[in-house]
Amino acid sequence: MATTADFRNGMVIEHNGELCAIVEFQHVKPGKGGAFVRTKLKNITSGKVLQHTFNAGVKINVQRVERRPYQFLYKESDTYHFMNMETFEQTFVNENTINAPQFLKESQQVDIVFHADTETPLFCELPAYVDLEITYTEPGVKGDTATNTLKEATVETGAMVKVPLFIEQGEKIKVDTRTGEYSERVKQ
Repeated sequence: MATTADFRNGMVIEHNGELCAIVEFQHVKPGKGGAFVRTKLKNITSGKVLQHTFNAGVKINVQRVERRPYQFLYKESDTYHFMNMETFEQTFVNENTINAPQFLKESQQVDIVFHADTETPLFCELPAYVDLEITYTEPGVKGDTATNTLKEATVETGAMVKVPLFIEQGEKIKVDTRTGEYSERVKQ
């Protein structure tokens, strides 16, 4: 058992019978009364972020989780198949546990977070940025670099991304998987 003094960002705890990750926390010591800890908790199964206040010193149940490297193999309906990079074991993950499934391409490296006690996969995280090739976009016009106007582009995974007007079909771009937005053009 741990206390609120042990809180760290990313720590997984059991809260109201559910597994929650601490997104952020703040220790507060008011002039009157006891100290408390304000937290933002992300429910691992539903993805909802909720705010909760703990009294300082309250015992909490910390859950052990392990982050393991996996490689994406293929998709079958809404189930994604991954292979462990060290043991070559395969595991299956539902689409709703992946943070950005629309940017997942074959043989891509991801991290799958497992509950250490039950060996069940909790969620799958893509890298913060992925390089994807533009398969279709309207042609750009020379000199369209002065404004911040964006146009639709389809990437190799089939996802739609808003890109600047000067991006052409066949170019590689870097996409932020957390927001789904264009980041930069990849130099080849």
